[in-house]
Amino acid sequence: MTDIVPIRRALISVSDKAGLIELGQALAAQGVEILSTGGSAKALRAAGIAVVEVAEHTGFPEILDGRVKTLVPQIHGGILGRRDLPEHLAQMAEHKIAPIDLVAVNLYPFEATVASGAGAEDCVENIDIGGPALIRAAAKNHDFVAVLTDPAQYETVLGELASQGGTTLATRRKLAGEAYARTSAYDSAIAAWFAGQQQVEFPPRLTVAGQLRQVLRYGENPHQRAAFYANGNRPGVATATQVQGKELSYNNLNDTDAAFECVAEFDAPTVVIVKHANPCGVASAASTAAAWDAALRCDPVSAFGGIVALNRTLDEATAEKIAAIFSEVIVAPDATAGARAILAKKKNLRLLLTGGLPDPASAGLTFKSLAGGFLAQGRDDGRVSRAMLKVVTKRAPTEAELEDLIFAFRVCKHVKSNAIVYAKGGATVGVGAGQMSRVDSARIAAWKSEEAAKAAGLSEALARGSVVASDAFFPFADGLQAAVAAGATAVIQPGGSIRDNEVIAAADAAGIAMVLTGIRHFRH
Repeated sequence: MTDIVPIRRALISVSDKAGLIELGQALAAQGVEILSTGGSAKALRAAGIAVVEVAEHTGFPEILDGRVKTLVPQIHGGILGRRDLPEHLAQMAEHKIAPIDLVAVNLYPFEATVASGAGAEDCVENIDIGGPALIRAAAKNHDFVAVLTDPAQYETVLGELASQGGTTLATRRKLAGEAYARTSAYDSAIAAWFAGQQQVEFPPRLTVAGQLRQVLRYGENPHQRAAFYANGNRPGVATATQVQGKELSYNNLNDTDAAFECVAEFDAPTVVIVKHANPCGVASAASTAAAWDAALRCDPVSAFGGIVALNRTLDEATAEKIAAIFSEVIVAPDATAGARAILAKKKNLRLLLTGGLPDPASAGLTFKSLAGGFLAQGRDDGRVSRAMLKVVTKRAPTEAELEDLIFAFRVCKHVKSNAIVYAKGGATVGVGAGQMSRVDSARIAAWKSEEAAKAAGLSEALARGSVVASDAFFPFADGLQAAVAAGATAVIQPGGSIRDNEVIAAADAAGIAMVLTGIRHFRH
């Protein structure tokens, strides 16, 4: 078997017409016979490129509204026949099957059709059958056939054809692997759609596909290799355009996602500052500039080198404020020209614009790898509302407390467990994250509020007069008592402990209000 295989005959049938004419022109210039179908043939002919219709080549017409056009021996025999086996060559000659050396196929736009909200009939009609069969056949016989599944691959093959008169084995093997990855992802999307149609959340066999967006410098640590794959259109890091700044790292992307998911929880102009995947400052205000000031006040030390997320267009006033300290990433739906100009002076600062906000209530699965497998669960789409709250203490929360309780609990959803969040006036004033003991989280959050007050030149800890949120129930009264000692006047928590009555009694003894949500927000 020779390494270089010439291209004498090519089959082109593409849904994505990008680069089609250039491909056809380059092949024709090398004397390659082009077989084609439908829209591809029409486009090539319109550009003055000679094309042989597949039906003319096979002597068999397209039937069943085009569902059957390439599923014939003259096509698949031409692709699958081994050129190094005399018996294959003899059979091909006997049945007048001409070899096909290049297959350029991309598939019906099934994923785009589903994303558009099309009905079931349209989705089914966009399930490609002939395309995957052609791709898989060409990839299997890659010793002799090159397969193109993406316009981005055309340049490599055309370059080899021009310089060497054919394709190299290394290139054909690489293209074959990419071809199987494409058909696998395509089948995965179809399987997921069928599961959704039948409301099967966890099918017996689950496949997950992604498209490489970026090979990263390294993972969480320099000795770990990493890459970023996109597998959906949920607004965020997968849809973001990087306007400026250094290359994004694994940790940058992880933290940016955490910040943007959190900021999307709020309707008012809001800023979230994240450090190591945990919010260290969150605030809602009349403007993003005011929200930034309040979010920064919560923990100015941790905010240094953090990730900043906004749920509004970044304006000049806010950009000026953020630029005054060192931040790794700013992510927002958009930014004004003035804001971009201000941040352009910070060459290393990454600015990501997403074009929209994720819906906190949207469904979908999230994954966590385990040795030998992975866990899958529905996204935490729970959102607390006033109607859900149950007042369990003698004193009900005031209107101002109620607003802050809902705010704090929405932030708490995005803080690592055990999570305690103090909030006042639509801003966090203390965050305790990721402790093994809930009472320790309460104490750490209170200590941080004291440190923030000192930084602001205040004599009283920020948590004084605040409300407090807990992501899960208080197993004992000590966690609640720590919050009371910090100055909290109202508490929001899921409830459900066997000692709820003791905790409620402790709240009544302290004269504070408590509401239960009935929903837990563990985050590991």
